[in-house]
Amino acid sequence: MLLRSALGEALRRLRLEQGRTLAEVALAARISMPYLSEVERGLKEISSEVLAALCAALGIELSDLLVAVAFHISASNGAVTVVPVRRTAVGRFEVAAPPTRRAGDAYALAA
Repeated sequence: MLLRSALGEALRRLRLEQGRTLAEVALAARISMPYLSEVERGLKEISSEVLAALCAALGIELSDLLVAVAFHISASNGAVTVVPVRRTAVGRFEVAAPPTRRAGDAYALAA
């Protein structure tokens, strides 16, 4: 699976879960609607700056998105699920791990 496909799928799922249109999110992120559509379909590579703008527009931390995409790429099946990453009261982060571990699983830590 290509990284751009996994990112696009995750971004699309988040947008649809929020009940927002391509036009609304593109406007909030200050990118064109056709470009966002191509990103969501995995047809265009996305820069870190545009990815950060899309995360801000969708109200998600970039690190949360990257962790979810890393879990999705390491899994052989299932839909992209955004894994919550929360800061604890003492300033540490809690990351939900995949339900099972297999040989070859990959984990990504994002700050």
